[in-house]
Amino acid sequence: MANALKPGIDADVRDTAPAARRKVVASIAGACAGNLVEWYDFFVYAYTSIYFAAAFFPAGDQTTQLLATAGVFAVGFFMRPLGGWLFGYIADTRGRKISMIISVAMMCAGSLLIACLPTYGTIGFLAPALLVLARLVQGLSVGAEYGTGATYLAEVAGPGRRAFYGSFQYFTIIAGQLLALLTVTLLQHAMPVEDLKAWGWRVPFVIGAFGAIVVSVLRRSMHETATPKTMRDKEAGSIKGLMRHKRAVVLVLAITMGGSLYFYTFTTYMQKFLVLSAGFSATTVSFIMTSALVCYMVAQPVFGLLSDRIGIKRSMLLYSACAVSLVVPILFAIQATKSPLTAFGLVLSGLLIGSFYTPIAGLVKAELFPAEVRALGVGLPYAIANAIFGGTAEYVALFLRSENVETYFFFYVALINGAVLLASIALPHLDRHGYLEGDGAIESNAGFRASRALA
Repeated sequence: MANALKPGIDADVRDTAPAARRKVVASIAGACAGNLVEWYDFFVYAYTSIYFAAAFFPAGDQTTQLLATAGVFAVGFFMRPLGGWLFGYIADTRGRKISMIISVAMMCAGSLLIACLPTYGTIGFLAPALLVLARLVQGLSVGAEYGTGATYLAEVAGPGRRAFYGSFQYFTIIAGQLLALLTVTLLQHAMPVEDLKAWGWRVPFVIGAFGAIVVSVLRRSMHETATPKTMRDKEAGSIKGLMRHKRAVVLVLAITMGGSLYFYTFTTYMQKFLVLSAGFSATTVSFIMTSALVCYMVAQPVFGLLSDRIGIKRSMLLYSACAVSLVVPILFAIQATKSPLTAFGLVLSGLLIGSFYTPIAGLVKAELFPAEVRALGVGLPYAIANAIFGGTAEYVALFLRSENVETYFFFYVALINGAVLLASIALPHLDRHGYLEGDGAIESNAGFRASRALA
């Protein structure tokens, strides 16, 4: 990185450049730390549900119980549109920072509620009702986190680095998922299954709640990227202002449909798919998924750098073309294999296809909207499509399995990703024609101008 400032950067910027660079790093770290904790809390439900399903849904066989807990998992997703709208409005009119502080505090509340819930045997139908309530709170929180977080990272980053910086959103999403999986794996080795089912499943939720408290304090020192001018705009954070960009809204919906379905197929549902369909033990599956997710996480900044080089549109075309053509054979092969090593290779291949999309998932949406409706534009359409297709991925897969037509799900994933392929073809070259560059976001701060000049 060059030490000299680009022409046109004035002396006060030169003096603040080192401090600005540290401020950028600290802001990104604060955003990403919260993202990690939020997604740890959200995903730990999926990984512990195999142990607490009978405690809240005692009737039926294992598949029926898992189907019920998957339904509650999906309910959390259906709060995301409300979170995307409400916190998109807050982020666009009051600032990204306050929106992210509130969202992580809500996730803390949801996790504490789940950790303390009495079981069905103690309070009857009130137990699953309170479980649903806790997931509603967490779903609202995650709906807030994604849109504001993606917007924030895109605004902090300078041109030529946006995909790289943006990759850390999914890096920490995966890290949170991985941390949840590792926590459950450690508990599996530390205590008998009977204890896990009796009380051990509560431990990960307690850990997540305390982590959220720490992050809510850290986020108070983050730099605000929204400017007073955009926050005072008469259409800031409004649905009316958002609908002036209908084409962008449709593109976000189409991209998120397939991207979310694909992501949750190869992450949260894959844990159960390997147990129920491929026949591996729970401990073997934990090892396979932990290894695959570590590789997937490390791949994010690498693919982010690649996207900065080849462009957002080409990355989207590569993802969608590979997903449509390869997801069906990959899932068939996973279903048929009996080798843990082969299963790992197949899961990883599916995840690496997704890596063409995940580092730019937030960036491609942020580039489509001006600053005054950006958080709302990123968060609301994403949350709607994510709830309908991502949140129901596991439920649809388990339902089709219960109907003895599990393989229909493979073709469903490919079909929905066909919409992503069409949207990718329709995308403009956002690297040259996106809204982020020159829209005024963070430009009022001299230190941040310096950091971008040095990038």
